[in-house]
Amino acid sequence: MSKVVETDTVSLRDELNTALQKAEDDNPNSVEAQTLRLVMCAMTDRDAIARSRGECAGCDDAEIKKLLETIVAQREVSAREYDEAGRIADAERERQERDVVAAFLPKPLMGDILEAAVRRVVDELQASKLKDVSRCMSALRARYPGQIDCSSAGKAVRAALG
Repeated sequence: MSKVVETDTVSLRDELNTALQKAEDDNPNSVEAQTLRLVMCAMTDRDAIARSRGECAGCDDAEIKKLLETIVAQREVSAREYDEAGRIADAERERQERDVVAAFLPKPLMGDILEAAVRRVVDELQASKLKDVSRCMSALRARYPGQIDCSSAGKAVRAALG
């Protein structure tokens, strides 16, 4: 899977376009190329909807990110259903597609990085009681959009407060 290095000037749309071009150059029939074409079609549909609402530029990075998250979630559900039905090859294909799309989403904070982020938020908010957990979680979600797993972050916040 190829992913363009993310910078402030490169939009998610540009990353996806570049990755699709590279995947098609490498092998137009690969899972990566086929999946990225599907993503681009879904983006085009979303762009048409946005333009009908008067948003001439089409959908922005936030909307594209939501689309990618939806596609990842759909692939996870489909893979489970295929596994339960005994269709292992189809389940594996869904997981491959999920992995291609997930490569363009921010990676969730884990381990020491998550704990450091939690400590910073707890210190900045001067949180000291368990009733401050929701305030800390809101701050974490705002600072690290799409990178917070609520379950593990909640545990880390409770540990930092407790």
